[in-house]
Amino acid sequence: MKIDSQLEKISAFANLELLANQIVEGFISGMHKSPFHGFSAEFAEHKVYNAGESTKNIDWKLYARTDRLYSKRYEEETNLRCHLIIDNSSSMHYPKLKDGQQFYENKIGFSVLASAVLMDLLKRQRDAVGLSVYSDTYEFYAPEKGSGRHHRMLIDKLEGVLTAPVAAKNTDTTTFLHQIAQKMHRRSMIILFTDMFQPGNDEALFEALQHLKHDKHKVVLFHVIDKKTELSFDFDNTPRKFIDMESGEQVDLYAENVKEEYEKLVAAYFKKVADTCIQYRIKYVPVSVDEKFEKILTTYLVEKQKFG
Repeated sequence: MKIDSQLEKISAFANLELLANQIVEGFISGMHKSPFHGFSAEFAEHKVYNAGESTKNIDWKLYARTDRLYSKRYEEETNLRCHLIIDNSSSMHYPKLKDGQQFYENKIGFSVLASAVLMDLLKRQRDAVGLSVYSDTYEFYAPEKGSGRHHRMLIDKLEGVLTAPVAAKNTDTTTFLHQIAQKMHRRSMIILFTDMFQPGNDEALFEALQHLKHDKHKVVLFHVIDKKTELSFDFDNTPRKFIDMESGEQVDLYAENVKEEYEKLVAAYFKKVADTCIQYRIKYVPVSVDEKFEKILTTYLVEKQKFG
């Protein structure tokens, strides 16, 4: 699968839904090269057979073609409820896009396109999807539904996130994750896109993540970053002015003077986030804006198999 080349061919399309559809089509067409071999046509109607389950629903014809055991799913088994959450605070609009760059080359654009791609896959599988968008306010909420009209409304909202003027907005992940958790009354898969830049008490943020796990929800955290600058602090050694996108605070410095200490602190924080997710049984997936969308789709399919 060459989703990067696929993106290059179709990046001129402004329509988010079309772009997401093309990415999913490319992913599905390449599934025969992946661990999901033989699953591309039937993945909405089958699930991986687990040892100890009844053998009466095994699809032996599919086994003959793929040499893998899958159980047939009935209509009520195929329906998953999935809620997508997007952090739309100012830090998610980093890095500032330059002329010639595509919208998905910063954190919010990457998260929006990844969400649209997952929504396309959920639609194909007849699953219900909901959406929350937050920053310093709870900007948008839609419960999980599976209708075409609902899907169109969510796509329109995602497009609106991309086209809205960029404003200074703080992050209040802690408050709004608690509010979202309180809205989730039926067992669902919850997928969160955030850079985890939350000022203040880390423990309060981790408690909010834990709250999402109530009622046996499956939670996937996509930790979205610009790896080159935010993780590796890869800047040339000329004097630079660094500006906090949320507070507006500025600091002048030579990047090389703080690079070692910065990388040490960021690595420690990322490890803390990963360890906390392991503790709470949250799937933690760090993703950089320059990575492929296969990682998003494959993670989703693997976690859905576990969830089902």
